[in-house]
Order: sequence, then C-alpha cells, then structure tokens
Amino acid sequence: MSAELQASRQDATLILTISNPGARNALHPDMYAAAIETLSTAERDDSIRAVVLTGADGFFCSGGNLNRLLENRSKDKSVQAESIDNLHGWIEAIRDCPKPVIAAVDNTAAGAGFSLALACDMIVAGASAKFLMAYVKVGLTPDGGGSWFLSHALPRQLAAEVLIEGKPITAERLHQVGVVNRLVPDGTALDAALAWADELAQLSPNSVERIKSLTHEAQRNTLAQHFESEKRHFVESLHHRDALEGISAFLEKRTPRYK
Repeated sequence: MSAELQASRQDATLILTISNPGARNALHPDMYAAAIETLSTAERDDSIRAVVLTGADGFFCSGGNLNRLLENRSKDKSVQAESIDNLHGWIEAIRDCPKPVIAAVDNTAAGAGFSLALACDMIVAGASAKFLMAYVKVGLTPDGGGSWFLSHALPRQLAAEVLIEGKPITAERLHQVGVVNRLVPDGTALDAALAWADELAQLSPNSVERIKSLTHEAQRNTLAQHFESEKRHFVESLHHRDALEGISAFLEKRTPRYK
C-alpha cells in the first residue's frame, strides 16, 4: 500500500489518518495537497464540527522519509523547497481551519509529525507516547513550524533542549508544561480525541470559530489591538443566531441546540 492521507467521518467529526504502512506513517508530498483540499472542504461543510488528526496502526507519524530526502540531494534545491512549501501549506490549513483540530497521538510523533501535532489546537496523547525533533541527528534543521511552535509553547531553555539535543520528550512532560492537553492509556488516544470532538460538536460553531481566531490573533496583537478584536467578535457573536439560541436555552434551563 502507498502513503496516503485517509479521510473518514464519525458523526460530526472529520478524521484524517496519516497512513504509510511499513514506514511508520512517514510523510509523503502527495499527502500535503490532499490535506489542504480536505480541510478546505471541511471549512465549508457546516455538518463538520471538529477534526481529528491521527496515524494508522497505533503510530502517529515518523516525519519525513530519509530515503526520499537523500534522493532529493541529487535534484535541484527547488524540489525540496517546493515540498516544504506544500508541507507548510498543510500546517497553515490546520491553523486556518475554523473547526477545532485535535491531534490523537499514540506511540511517536517525530520531526514534521511532531510539527503537525503542535499545529493542532489540542493534543491527546497516550501515556507513554514520545515526541521528538531529531533533525540534528541527521544534520538537518526543523521544518513544519516545529521550531516556531516549540519556541512559543515552551520556556526558551526547554525548547532549545528539545531542538538542539534531538532527544525524545515524553507526553507526560509535555502534559506537565501544558503542550499536551490530555494523557490517556496507551492505544486509546483516538477514541479519547473522538469523544472530546463529540463534546465540542455540541458547542456554538460560531463561538468556537471566533475563539480559535482570537487565540491566534493574541500571538501577534498588542493588548490594545486585541481589545478591538475582542470587541468586534463579541458584537458580531451577540447578533449571530447562536447567541439567541444559547442565551434563550440558558434562561429556559434547557440544553442549547445549535444548527
């Protein structure tokens, strides 16, 4: 079987599965375009309330294929540059998707696989899962935004340790510093992520989309700029149908039903 990104549905959740049998779900350029297209379609599909990204056969993703990278050394530099641009397009599609994206990580997320997990809004990981940026071990440097995500999410010294040493960091330690949201028994990350996605599907889609946008804006806004963003989103949310349903349901002591 070839490397592919498989898409399936469970109720209101889109499941994206990285699959590359025999190669620990190593990434392939064909996956990048498929991911971007699938996430773009999900953005326009109101029946999809959340996305879960996982790996096939109990292994999240080993990152780039070193044999393919070695072959690319004999090609023009533009070949590898284009491949990285397409990977970054996938990362941006995750970040720009208005639906919450949850990574379900069992076993290992390495290299660009770690970057993909970091790009997601939340991470559910098996208790003994490992994450690593081992680029330095083969004379390379990170891609997929891995160095950016870690530098923003971790204290500077810990980010330097993870990136420069290239040694695994455990899901437990990442949970302690707030990068991994939930630790679950090994082999259950996908089920736990899907259950969480089901919970998120019951929330106001408009609110969830706007809150995700606000968390991203906060990384580049000054406080004064963010006041303006919060004001705009609040006023627009108040006049959205979800607010009418949510407020009415609260006052009537019933569960809201968002369309």
